[in-house]
Amino acid sequence: MNKKILITGGTGFIGYHLAKKCIEMNWDVTSISTKNPPKIRRLKNIKYIKCDISNEVLIKKKIKLDYNYVVNLAGYVDHSNKKKTFKSHFIGSKNLAIHFKNSKIEKFIQIGSSVEYGKQKSPQKEKKKNKQKTYSIYAKSKLLSTKFLLNLNKKINFPATILRLYLVYGTHQDMNRVIPITIINSLKNKNFDCSSGEQYRDFLNVSDAIDAIIKVLKKKKTSGKIYNLGSGRPIKIKDVINRICNQTRGGKPLFGKIKPRKDEIQNLHPNINKISKEINWKPKVNLDQGLRKTIKFYKKNYKLIK
Repeated sequence: MNKKILITGGTGFIGYHLAKKCIEMNWDVTSISTKNPPKIRRLKNIKYIKCDISNEVLIKKKIKLDYNYVVNLAGYVDHSNKKKTFKSHFIGSKNLAIHFKNSKIEKFIQIGSSVEYGKQKSPQKEKKKNKQKTYSIYAKSKLLSTKFLLNLNKKINFPATILRLYLVYGTHQDMNRVIPITIINSLKNKNFDCSSGEQYRDFLNVSDAIDAIIKVLKKKKTSGKIYNLGSGRPIKIKDVINRICNQTRGGKPLFGKIKPRKDEIQNLHPNINKISKEINWKPKVNLDQGLRKTIKFYKKNYKLIK
């Protein structure tokens, strides 16, 4: 019997790749988003539903309960709007969990974030009780979602698992992240402003992220747990930008033109031992391989990407 999966935020970058993988496995896929998918991320054999999960009335009206799995990737991307950020990332996840709490779902995966750790020293380890202060409304919303879901798991054994993502990159990503921005400017051989690039970050190819999500969905005894999801190989932003310029043979990054944010964390990367041991998962795509594939995609399709 084919599995049925509900992907909230299914028209986004990671949602697209997850839905595509599920279709390849012959699963029944439903996508929930506030917008229709852009042409570059529209897939066949998917049921697309427009619904704002921060509206509990709409959830009850539009979302059925007969799913095996729920993966919550939904959330407002522009974090400058604090009200929308809080509603989409916390209220939305809370509403979704309440909607499914008396259903027979096997797994509810909440896609969390590395920013939930605040300024905890890297490599960051999974902790259910986070004493660190969060530094943005987005981080606060994600952490509140984690706490709510873990509490629901403790009270009624709700099958929630938290995956805290670091920087995921790859094909079909929108033009609002450092790697696609750098690739496009490099392909056009343009000057472009950058920060100093001295910050260490963790970049994970989207194919490895999807592999981890699928493994967690299939693995028993992961409910009530938090897993970091990253490559485990920190690298300077500056080095990533230079690698892209070298591969494209273009682009002139102007390092130091963009000032760091007040809450900028200099060194941000995860310890991934827990997911490696318990889920038997390790990233397979190294950064140079991933960048080559991503550059090839944008070279062919960048006019279609927003």
